[in-house]
Amino acid sequence: MHFKDIDFIIIGAAKSATTWLQNQLQTDPAVYMPDPELHYFSREYSQGQGWYFSQFNAELLDRIVGEKSNSYLYEPEAAVRLHRDLPQIKLIAQLRSPVERAYSSYCMRFRRGEVGADIESYLDPTLGENLKYLISGKFASHLQTYIDLFGRDKLLILFFEGVSLDPETQMSQVRSHLGLPPRPLSSIGREKVKDKTSLMVSARLRKRLAWMKPIVRPLRGTSGFEAVRGLVTHQTRYPQLTDELRNRLNDYYHPSIEALEQISGQSLSHWYGPLDRTS
Repeated sequence: MHFKDIDFIIIGAAKSATTWLQNQLQTDPAVYMPDPELHYFSREYSQGQGWYFSQFNAELLDRIVGEKSNSYLYEPEAAVRLHRDLPQIKLIAQLRSPVERAYSSYCMRFRRGEVGADIESYLDPTLGENLKYLISGKFASHLQTYIDLFGRDKLLILFFEGVSLDPETQMSQVRSHLGLPPRPLSSIGREKVKDKTSLMVSARLRKRLAWMKPIVRPLRGTSGFEAVRGLVTHQTRYPQLTDELRNRLNDYYHPSIEALEQISGQSLSHWYGPLDRTS
């Protein structure tokens, strides 16, 4: 395998239904994508080319080949490395309101037990910026780096709303960008990929039962397994994104959203949300 065998990369953003895009593409027999996010050009570059190539099935390289790693959008060195090794690739970015994306990311980590209930300590921009929650949502500057390196025509910019409002058109744009012929939307991808309202085992109990995962994995989906799981799951109660915190986030992201409107040529006024200038 060689770098020239890779045709496209989905570069993000996290919590923006990029897994939906991947699932849709993976149902097409003309496309091959490995399942996991490889994060090679952002976090695993020191592993070397051999490691990266080993993540792909060499027998399927006669297809259009791609991968998805959401960290490529915002990790500082990813764009330069991608351009150095894969200057020929086509890029896809699917973006979500940065306020909603930040909150969704926080909820995911809260559900996992990785963060506490003091939501402002993670999401309040007046307390300082951080890459994981806030800076990663400044999409315009991240995309501009890719445009400067690859050119605007190599980058397809999509938005989260398209998945729920018009998924057929969303995938038609993707397929056209990749040079694929029209194809009906797969029923697999119509399902919601991830849902923070799903019943979950508590983070503490998951840690205590981690040793059992290999044992019970073959039983997943059976009536007995689901009956037992129902006894220990519950719906997570997430700390709320208050109007005051949302306003601060709206102010923080406003310049970036305006710049993204210029880059994408699309109005994103629905992202701004209600601003309470009196508070």
